[in-house]
Amino acid sequence: MVTDYKSALAFIHGRPRFKKRPTLERMKLFLARLGHPEQGLKYLHITGTNGKGSVVAMTQAMLTSSGLTVGTFTSPFITRFNERIAIDGQPISDTDLVKFVQQVEPVVQALDQELSEGGPTEFEIDLAVAMLYFQASQPDVVILEVGIGGKWDSTNVIVPEVAVIVTVGYDHMAILGDTLTAIAEHKAGIIKKQRPTIVGQLVPAAMAVVKATAEVKKSQLITLGNDFTVENLNPGALFAHIKFNSPDLHNFQVRLNLAGEYQITNAAIAIQLVLTFLRRQHLTVQPSVLKSALAKVTWPGRLEVVNDEPLMLLDGAHNLPGIQALTKTIQDDLSNYDIYLLIGILADKQAELMLGELASLPNVHFYLTQFKGPSAKRPSADLGVLIEQINTRYPVKEVTSWQLGLSQITQDMSANDVIIMTGSLYFISEIRNFLES
Repeated sequence: MVTDYKSALAFIHGRPRFKKRPTLERMKLFLARLGHPEQGLKYLHITGTNGKGSVVAMTQAMLTSSGLTVGTFTSPFITRFNERIAIDGQPISDTDLVKFVQQVEPVVQALDQELSEGGPTEFEIDLAVAMLYFQASQPDVVILEVGIGGKWDSTNVIVPEVAVIVTVGYDHMAILGDTLTAIAEHKAGIIKKQRPTIVGQLVPAAMAVVKATAEVKKSQLITLGNDFTVENLNPGALFAHIKFNSPDLHNFQVRLNLAGEYQITNAAIAIQLVLTFLRRQHLTVQPSVLKSALAKVTWPGRLEVVNDEPLMLLDGAHNLPGIQALTKTIQDDLSNYDIYLLIGILADKQAELMLGELASLPNVHFYLTQFKGPSAKRPSADLGVLIEQINTRYPVKEVTSWQLGLSQITQDMSANDVIIMTGSLYFISEIRNFLES
């Protein structure tokens, strides 16, 4: 029984993560039993293999600065569970979390008895709690980040004002399929009838699927590179200065506060999303407000600077596309530095391919480690077995813990070198919690 914050989290995390049969019917029934808290709100719906969290953060910052109240539902959390459900960047309070978990608990128990496959999953409960919170708070708009895929994701029970597909890459292949076409079909599942869809730069096979779905749904497709453009005005800088152009906003320039090459396209997608939503709501676009918001926005664990001297970065590059983006950032912006990589990866990820991408860089030093992982069923990978397969300029080192690895790195490096801790958002979360304690 849920009586306090600790028992609320235990109740949530004690639920199954997945069911054998993909369906939205259980989530719809769950919300119906709760009185349809999802109804009466405006939504922005964002999917993508990578980048969706950063797009959420930048979109929220710009809309909040524009005078709107903005709810967000994201995953996973970095420091505390409450981060996943927020309004204007402020996480739900412990008191409210307990109150709404107590509200869903008897409904979950009833559905456990009624449904042959059992009641709601952990993610479905997270979403239901968020919907109850947003119903009580009535924000002007709610940004929903897809958990996995899109078509069968629990968030896909709403009809958004605008849908967004940031990227399509290889991840969660056991669920989404092992081709980009199959993965794109899942992500294109969030496209809704006669509602606009904003799309990043996808490979042709994925874009073909998205275009075909948009045609069937009569959704206006707004694509990066065609309907809006972005360029980096200072190549080689960790924090990009970009120039954005679209029919609604010409020659918009801003220095981003989120580091990394991949944030250039994320920022462009977020800007276009804000423009599209504000236009649909007949609200005024204030370029100076958008610029101020982008110059200050933060997103924990995404190439986040946690120390200046030496430069220390946390990057939750948790899959192959994420590692490829980090590799490009190191090539473009940090090629003149020696990079000390402290790496922890979940066992269900493509560890060999991820390490292979980073090993292609001539200026990296590898320190491989393990971490706790989110659950016993999702442990950290034993990267030590891959050492002989990693062809790098410098010897690869294995350490028993990230604390020991960080200590060893600080002894091995010089003052001008850079430390990057990466490989898993859960790994980054563990480090970040320690640094903040």
